[in-house]
This record gives sequence, C-alpha cells and structure tokens, in this order.
Amino acid sequence: MPWPTDPGAGVAAYPSPNHGPRRDGARPDLIVLHHTAMESAEAALARLCDPVAEVSAHYLICERGRVWQLVDEDARAWHAGAGRWGDVGDVNSRSIGIELANCGDHPYPRPQMAALETLMRGIMARRAIPPARVIAHSDLAPGRKTDPGPRFDWRGLACAGLSVWSDAGAEGAAGWPRFEAAAARFGYPVGDAGREALLAAFRLRFRPHATGSLDRADCARMADLAARFPVDRAGPNA
Repeated sequence: MPWPTDPGAGVAAYPSPNHGPRRDGARPDLIVLHHTAMESAEAALARLCDPVAEVSAHYLICERGRVWQLVDEDARAWHAGAGRWGDVGDVNSRSIGIELANCGDHPYPRPQMAALETLMRGIMARRAIPPARVIAHSDLAPGRKTDPGPRFDWRGLACAGLSVWSDAGAEGAAGWPRFEAAAARFGYPVGDAGREALLAAFRLRFRPHATGSLDRADCARMADLAARFPVDRAGPNA
C-alpha cells in the first residue's frame, strides 16, 4: 500500500483499519511514545490492527529494530486516549504515536532504540516537531498510564537531540506549589489526577529511581525544565 507520507527506507507498511481523519484540520506537532505491554511484537501488531480492539498507532518497533507503519501520518491514530499536554486535549489529532515492543519492565535493546531515533529524526524534520514536544504516554495521562516506563532511556534520547532532559541539582525549597506551577509551565496536566500521580509521572521520565515524598531534586528539575522548555500551550499547529 503506498503511503501519502513516505517514512523512509526500512519501514514496512502494515495497514491498520483503526484510524480516522484528524479533527478540525489539525496537524501533528507532538510525538507520543508508548510500550506495548504484550508478550511479543507480533501479538501487538495483531491487536493494533484488530478492528474490535479500536486501538492503533502510527508506528510499531520490535526489539530487533524492525519498523511497521500502521497508520499514515496524516491520519488520526487511536493511541493516546484521554489526557492532555499544555492546552491540547485531543492529543490523537495532534500527535504521531509510536509503540515500542516492551513489557515495561526490561531495558529497550539498542537495535530498537537506534530504529526509533532514525524514525523520529524523519518525523521531526517532516513535521517541524521540536524535542520538547516529544512526550511519554504517562506524561499526558498521569495516574492512568505508565508507558514507556522507567527502563526507557529518556536521557539518551535527549543527548541525541530528540527529547529534553534535566540534571539540575537539588537547589531551592521543596513544596507542592513550586512543583505544580513549574509542571504546568512545562506542559503536565496539573490537577487532572492528583499530586501523587503527577509526581509519579514526572519521576517515571526524569527521576526513575527516586522514591519517597516530593523533594528538592524533584522541584529543582521541574523548575529547570519549565524555565528552559515552557510549553507552547496550544501548540505550534493550533
């Protein structure tokens, strides 16, 4: 099947029926990363193409680095569900969804990450998507989703210029008002799922080994991210 958007060499077309038009003429300006939480890439491929399941993504990448395109980038895949980022509520209409074959509790193999980086570079160039608008499923839906999980290498992705990161030290006071204000400036849906869910979503991505109550390191990193990468609330393609 020919795709209106050419994703590049090495990507196999495997059309899913689970898609529709992007609403109100929206164009994608976010990338959302997921893990499949299934026993194999093939099982995930079958589910993402099952009309009964009513779920899909634009791309699926297996552990060995094979990439399938399930939905054309110009169409609205059904991957994000309820949630928001900045002022974007219909994330499906404004995003490209990428599924990574992983149960969520083991590292992502290098061939898979290399394929992801290659795929993302193409998408970000075609769609003019900046690194700050590459997010986790858990970012837009705190308390509801945890993917791609604590084993995903967000720092490495940021070092490759494909996402953002903070190594800010534990400076300043710890407190929920400071943390929540910065989280909202960065893009998190503050207030949608409660403080603990917000903290858990932030730590999954930026402090995956942290435990316990909100602390100064959480607040410092969140403040640093908000200062350097404040969300374009409506998005560049609003």
